[in-house]
Amino acid sequence: MIDERTPKGELEGAIDADETSGDETPGDETSGDETSGAEETAAEQTEESAAEEAAAEESGTRIRQMNDGIKRRWYAIHAHSGQEGAVKKSIQVLAEQEGLGDLVANVLVPMEEVAEIKSGQKKISKRKFFPGYVLVQLPEHPERNPELWHLIKNTPGVTGFIGSRTVPVPLEDAEVNAILEEIRGERERPKPKVKFESGERVKIIDGPFSNFLGNIDEINLERGKLKVMVEIFERLTSVEVEFWQVEKI
Repeated sequence: MIDERTPKGELEGAIDADETSGDETPGDETSGDETSGAEETAAEQTEESAAEEAAAEESGTRIRQMNDGIKRRWYAIHAHSGQEGAVKKSIQVLAEQEGLGDLVANVLVPMEEVAEIKSGQKKISKRKFFPGYVLVQLPEHPERNPELWHLIKNTPGVTGFIGSRTVPVPLEDAEVNAILEEIRGERERPKPKVKFESGERVKIIDGPFSNFLGNIDEINLERGKLKVMVEIFERLTSVEVEFWQVEKI
C-alpha cells in the first residue's frame, strides 16, 4: 500500500516501477486469468448448488441426515388449516433460538403436483398432501424432553400431536417413506382432476382436429389421453387427444 503522504515524484516512480514489474513477468497475467476463471466456475457451481437446495427446501424434498446417534421418529402435528407453512417456519426458527435446532431434524409440509384442466389449458399446480398437518422428525418420545415438548405445543397455529394429549404416536417408517417418494415424484405421476365419462360429448380445442365435436370412446387415465369419435367426411373416425385438448360441452 502506498502512503497518501508520499511526494508526487516518489508516487509516480512507484507506479512506473509497478508497470515495469508487470512487463517483466508476462506470465502473471495468464495466471491471473486462469485463477479468475476457476473462481468464476466455483462461484457458479456454488450458486447452482444453493439454488437446488432452495428448490428442494421449497418442495419439501430436502431431508437432513443426522449422524449424532439419536434415534428419531416422524410425528404428525395438527395445525390450523392454511397455516401449515407458517407453523413449519415457526418451529424451525424457535428451535434455533432455543438451541434445539439439532433435535428438530426435519419439518415438512408434504406437497404433491396435480395436473388440472382450466379453461381447456393443462396446468400443474401444487397442493398439500395432508391439509391441517405438519410432519416433524424428532427424538423418540419427545414428551420426555420438556423444552422440546413445550416448544412444539406452544408454537402458534399448533393444536397438538396425533395421539393422546401426553404421548404422541409416531408414524410408521414405511408410511413416511411412501410419502417422501411421492413428493419426490418417484411413485406416481400427477393425475388430472377433470373426470370424463365414456360416451360424453366433448369439443376438441387444440391440434389438427380443433373445433371438431365428438363422443368419448375410450379413456386412458395413466396416459392422460382420450379417444374421441368425430365425424370426418361423413364417417366416424377415432381421434386420440390429451385431456387438456378437449372441453366438455
